[in-house]
Amino acid sequence: MRGEPSCPKCGSRVRAPGLFSDSWQCAVHGAVQPLQPVVPPSVEGLGVIVARARVPVWMPWPLPIGWLFTGVAAAGDDRSGGRATAVACSGPGPVGGMGEMVLVAEELGVGLGARYAGIDGPDPGAYLNVSRSPDAKVIAGGRPTPLWHVSGAPEDRAVFVGEARGIWLWAVVWPEQSGLLMYEELVLADLRDAGAEVELVPCGALSPRILATD
Repeated sequence: MRGEPSCPKCGSRVRAPGLFSDSWQCAVHGAVQPLQPVVPPSVEGLGVIVARARVPVWMPWPLPIGWLFTGVAAAGDDRSGGRATAVACSGPGPVGGMGEMVLVAEELGVGLGARYAGIDGPDPGAYLNVSRSPDAKVIAGGRPTPLWHVSGAPEDRAVFVGEARGIWLWAVVWPEQSGLLMYEELVLADLRDAGAEVELVPCGALSPRILATD
C-alpha cells in the first residue's frame, strides 16, 4: 500500500485507466477511486493531501492533550482530486494506555471508511440506525454534527458515522474503550480552511492503523 495505488475497499492492486477503461479498476470491485500510497506523517505530506482534497480533511483541533498527527491517506487520482481522506491521530487514551483515531471524510460509494471500520461497505447501510437518537456529537467545521454508533464492527474498535458538509464522516477509534473520546464533543477542523495553521500540527510516528491492513 505504500508503493502503488490500491483499492480503498479491499487493498488490492488496481489497474490504471487505459485503452478499455477511463477509470481505475479493481478486479473485485470494478471502478474505484484509487487509494494513494501512504507516506510517513509530516506537515509537507499533509499539505499535499489538503491541496488536492475535494472533501474535508478532518482533524481534532486543537488535538487532545498529548495527541499527535500520525498519518494521512487519500483516495482519488490527479484528474478527480481527493474523493476520500483519512487522518490518523494517536495519544493517551481516556482510560489509560494509547488510543488511536482515524477520521474519514468520503463521498458516497468510495468505501474507505467501511474498510477502517472493518465492516462490509462501501457505505454504512444496514449497520446504521438513524431513527434513534445519535450516540455522540462533534463540532465539524463549526456545526454540531450528530454521530451514530455503528453495529457489527470488530470488538477491538468503536465506530461512529454521520454526515458533515453533505458527505460521510467516519470516526474509528482503537481500542474500543477509547470511544469515550467521542462523548466529549470534539471539535473537528477541516484542514482545507486552516491555512498556515497546518504548519503547527504536531507529528508522531506513522500509525499502523492508517495502513488499514486489518
